[in-house]
Amino acid sequence: MSSSPAATNDDVELAKELNAGYRRILSQLDRIIVGQRQVIEELLITVFARGHCLLVGVPGLAKTLLVSTLADTLNLTFKRIQFTPDLMPTDITGTEVIQDDPTTGQRRFKFLPGPIFANVILADEINRTPPKTQSALLEAMQERQISVGGEDYKLDEPFFVLATQNPIEQEGTYPLPEAQLDRFMFLVKVDYPSDSEESEIVRRTTGAVPSTVQAVVEREQITAFQDLVRRVPAADAMIEYAKKLVRCTRPIEANPPEFIAKWVTWGAGPRASMNLILTAKARAILRGQSHVAWEDIRAVAHPVLRHRIILNFAAQAEKMSTDDIIDQLLAHVGEGRGQK
Repeated sequence: MSSSPAATNDDVELAKELNAGYRRILSQLDRIIVGQRQVIEELLITVFARGHCLLVGVPGLAKTLLVSTLADTLNLTFKRIQFTPDLMPTDITGTEVIQDDPTTGQRRFKFLPGPIFANVILADEINRTPPKTQSALLEAMQERQISVGGEDYKLDEPFFVLATQNPIEQEGTYPLPEAQLDRFMFLVKVDYPSDSEESEIVRRTTGAVPSTVQAVVEREQITAFQDLVRRVPAADAMIEYAKKLVRCTRPIEANPPEFIAKWVTWGAGPRASMNLILTAKARAILRGQSHVAWEDIRAVAHPVLRHRIILNFAAQAEKMSTDDIIDQLLAHVGEGRGQK
């Protein structure tokens, strides 16, 4: 059985268009970004699954460059917000100011939109600002609107928050609360480049004028692609498998896996199950497949789950990471064993 209706001819053609657009985007990004192919794929999965992404990596790995270049290839408006300890919520959302009406002479409030009013928002070093300001993103990320002065203001679609975080600096930072972490569909780790990739990076950045990219996908196409992703079929067995993976992360469940009971304090919630299926659908169609397969779910398990599993002191003492737990989880819940 499938959770979605059979694909129509229009959907088949749109899927071919999405796959072709994906390849064009990769071709444009290759002009600027060296390597990082898995990071790029996970970022695009988030975009077409209509989610938000948290990029974690040390400085100098081109996280900001990647996000801004991606916005250029998608022909979307882009704003960067540098998060600092003195940043205020109104610096993100905008504020109301009093202006004189030239026709009546009366004073009235006028809303001045903040940088949140763009299609792609880069929240740079999001953990450097206090929770009050971090939470200003919550409504925008979840409801795709903001409230100022009792008025609701809708954000333009498509809308993505792509945040960065430096994992090595702890002093003067404010760890994101679990509620806000859960708003991010993916947590993507950005690693150091390989030896050959680093050589190419040095050649490109110290030589001639850098290449530029062209917009290869339009805004209306992105919205259509996002709708198409939700229509990708996912069999009941796939849904049961995703649900089983998530439920096995919870030590409060009956008979949890031994390693979960030993090392995990809190497991992932239902939003993780939803995101496993939704991002697996996006991955499948970006790779030219017509339905979700086991491998699609397993491929997105790490970025979906790594920020939703809270380890206890015993795990930290034994230097266990959430990725280690997810590796064991994927081995424990084998393909075809999703249903109890």
